[in-house]
Amino acid sequence: MEIQEAVRRYLQTSGFGQMALKTAMFDMDGVLFDSMRNHARCWHETMTHFGFDFPEWEAFLHEGRTGGGTINIVSQRERGHDATAEEIEEMYRYKSELFDQCPEAEPMPGAYSLLKKVKGSGITPMVVTGSGQRILLKRLQKNFPYIFRQELMVTAFDVKKGKPDPEPYLMGLEKGGCFLSNSTEGTLKANESIVIENAPLGVEAGVAAGVFTIAVNTGPLPDETLYEAGANLLFPSMQALCDQWEELLGALQKTTTM
Repeated sequence: MEIQEAVRRYLQTSGFGQMALKTAMFDMDGVLFDSMRNHARCWHETMTHFGFDFPEWEAFLHEGRTGGGTINIVSQRERGHDATAEEIEEMYRYKSELFDQCPEAEPMPGAYSLLKKVKGSGITPMVVTGSGQRILLKRLQKNFPYIFRQELMVTAFDVKKGKPDPEPYLMGLEKGGCFLSNSTEGTLKANESIVIENAPLGVEAGVAAGVFTIAVNTGPLPDETLYEAGANLLFPSMQALCDQWEELLGALQKTTTM
């Protein structure tokens, strides 16, 4: 879909006359870091160990969901009932131990260049992730120096509901508004931000929050899966999005419903 046409359609359906872009909210796994392959392999090995059928590609469908939610979906499918709390704890611990043995994921190609372009355009980058890593900020500062601030991050510790619920991105709008207004109160409107996601559940969350949502298909799922989740626009990689940032920014700044 042409970029300008995608923006125009969003404005028509959302009821906004134009965009007023102030922040850009980035998911982390599969967007900033090439980490989803590790997660997928570990979920596959865990499910196999406990007697469930779970191909690696299916992990991309559940990305953003809680571990217990993913386990229960598979348990319901194969056993007709939820897993017990003890089973969930044991399986998630097993998966976490496998993941801790994986090499540290590299930054996604094109991610840092894009972030520098975004910030250079006067737009504030934010992170909205379901991750609960305690060293998250340190890791982001190491790989993307001078880009992110702790007060502009939404993690698993900030929300009660994970993606596909809109709460993470609504929280992002709230945090962005408070930061930019230098106040404890002040929420950005949905047309003052964009979402960059790679997973269907994350796309659903961004769309449900009313924000223009860009999908980057960095995994094995067909493009249709991300469009069906509601993506306003899709790029095949972070590098492709970086290469077309100027065109996208121009469309976001100039397109109106007039």
